[in-house]
Amino acid sequence: MNVGRTVRRRTVALLAAGATALACPVPTASAAPAAAYPDPLPVTGDVVVHDPAATRLKDGTYVVYSTHGGLEARTSRDGRHWERAGSAFTTLPAWWRSYSTESDPWAPEIVHRKGRYWLYYAVSSFGSNHSAIGLATSSSGRPGTWTDHGEIFASGGSDPYNAIDPGIVEGGGRLWMSFGSYWTGIRMVELDDRTGRPLPSAPVHHLATRPDAPYAVEAPYVVRRGGHYYLFVSYDRCCAGVESTYNIRVGRSTSPTGPYTGRDGRPMTQGGGDLLLAAHGKYLGPGGQSVLRDRGRDVLVHHYYDAEDQGTPKLGLTPLSWSADGWPVPAR
Repeated sequence: MNVGRTVRRRTVALLAAGATALACPVPTASAAPAAAYPDPLPVTGDVVVHDPAATRLKDGTYVVYSTHGGLEARTSRDGRHWERAGSAFTTLPAWWRSYSTESDPWAPEIVHRKGRYWLYYAVSSFGSNHSAIGLATSSSGRPGTWTDHGEIFASGGSDPYNAIDPGIVEGGGRLWMSFGSYWTGIRMVELDDRTGRPLPSAPVHHLATRPDAPYAVEAPYVVRRGGHYYLFVSYDRCCAGVESTYNIRVGRSTSPTGPYTGRDGRPMTQGGGDLLLAAHGKYLGPGGQSVLRDRGRDVLVHHYYDAEDQGTPKLGLTPLSWSADGWPVPAR
């Protein structure tokens, strides 16, 4: 069942208020010592978000889009103090109701390509893989300026995957979209570089799953660095406040379509991947991650649940460094 992002439909109503900064260290989602992972950098303002995606706009303003409310937006001039700035969509596209009775979009992804910003997002019905990924574009990337281009990829019925949680990566002159949640795990499809839509008859590649039902892996995000592609995923349970057990794993491959493995060589299609972030201190259940490349820095952008604030989901920004053998490491 689509437990992860879909359970958010209930808890995401709690999200209507916040954000955080684009350069911070983060927590984890189980019982780890407080010193095991770095904390997020201090942030102020509107910091309550879920499934954040961030970019730095051409004028230097940071923007974070997140699940709920027409894709809520927060902006910041310094990456520390955040203010609510409306939503991506002021008018909700009518086609959303085919997948969500609440017309409630989830898990955005924002990229800048060919002089425009492209915004991918998911719309789904609770507890099913009756889901679709949509695409919108904007010349500025600012809230309220997006033109929706409808659904580009969908799942349902007998499909062995769930079309939510899109993530975009370019490599070798080709454009790819990872996606997936529970069901049989994480998938990838090649996109048309000109339109941002899947190529006709493009095969759906399998990147990761877990050997145990309900195959609790979601929120894929692929980063290309050097000669490798790095697949970040969220394991376990989200959207349960202080009971959340989300944690972030990573594997790598020399090809965008895999096979992805952890340091020990175990394939991510067999539950492999290295633990990158898990809960510590008040920072519970980090996940829903993406990676922002900002002026030579890599920043893991994610949410966590604040144990000192009734499990409220908040924005975490964790700088990433890279080990000598080429693996991401949360920076202190």
